[in-house]
Amino acid sequence: MPSLLDKKSAIDWLLFTAALALTILGLLTMNSFTGGDPFFIRQSIWIIVGVITFFISSNIDWRFLRRSGVAASIYAFFIVPLIFLLILGEAVQGARSWLTVGTLGIEPVEFAKLALIIVLAKYFSRRHIEIKNFKHIIVSGAYAAVVCLLVLFQPDFGSAIIIALVWFSLVLVSGLSRTHLIALFLTGVITLGGLWLFVFQDYQKQRIMTFVNPALDIHGAGYNAYQSTVAFGSGELFGKGIGYGTQSKLRFLPEYQTDFIFAAFAEEWGFVGVIIVFSLFGVVFWRIATIAARGASNFETLFALGVLFYFAAHFTLHAGINMGVLPVTGTTIPFMSYGGTHVLAEFLALGMLCGMNRYSRAAHAEVFRKEFEGGYDH
Repeated sequence: MPSLLDKKSAIDWLLFTAALALTILGLLTMNSFTGGDPFFIRQSIWIIVGVITFFISSNIDWRFLRRSGVAASIYAFFIVPLIFLLILGEAVQGARSWLTVGTLGIEPVEFAKLALIIVLAKYFSRRHIEIKNFKHIIVSGAYAAVVCLLVLFQPDFGSAIIIALVWFSLVLVSGLSRTHLIALFLTGVITLGGLWLFVFQDYQKQRIMTFVNPALDIHGAGYNAYQSTVAFGSGELFGKGIGYGTQSKLRFLPEYQTDFIFAAFAEEWGFVGVIIVFSLFGVVFWRIATIAARGASNFETLFALGVLFYFAAHFTLHAGINMGVLPVTGTTIPFMSYGGTHVLAEFLALGMLCGMNRYSRAAHAEVFRKEFEGGYDH
């Protein structure tokens, strides 16, 4: 029988502290851009709201998500705003990604990602030993495809990649046969070919082409990638100091508070600062993996792994883009980038993990292995 944890030990303070430290580093980077920028104050408010959400959600018994229909209802609920955006949403910088509520801008896709993780965790937890049946890969892929396509049509290519990676990662950990893996890979190649021919906008194609050769169009499509690598490299060992990042402070670096905040941070903090950020994310990933191993059932384990893949995909894409090793897709980095919706969703996810940690079992490797390899949830 799973052993209940006492209330005091449920919150993973190391996980929370690492996430909060990342938000503070992001705030310090935003605060270096003075002269009327509202980012620091607004983000501070969102972080406070996020922390409150974390503690509230960590006190909720999330076992109700195992009930039939609950996960699907949550998924459907967050699909509606994505459809609404395509019909009535106003384009901001070429994408219909934001809903305006009064003076607030909300990005529904961030909560849709979390809803997708919930429904996939529920689906795979009930069909884990049957995953070798290709039908379950198709059905789970349909859940992800709906969200992915709605996001692509905004268009938000970065979020679409995150969604696809989360789904694919959960399929892998659920037990995919080699034959199905090859078939899935070929399907992915064909899909990418179709996206290139029929979905990708000209500017997205140009970004990929300039990724191969950034110098091809430094003043056009390759400008963002070039300025990001210059900012990242100019930080050297110890950085230029907080507030002294010339590439970012003089606005050569675009979207410094969101898509390129890691490059702005690296310019001011240098290689030492980059190591600090990597270490903090390492702690976050380690603690989430630990919670996954302690999951009371397959659902909790798969949900925690889904959150882990969600954070890891965002971090890897953002860092790779900022360092010039991946094409520019407009992706935020968890906790550090400016934006209230993603910070709220991220702290909610951490709170849910801690809430699930309240009824987790002891981290016994043999028990975990036996249940994960062959048990059903009841």
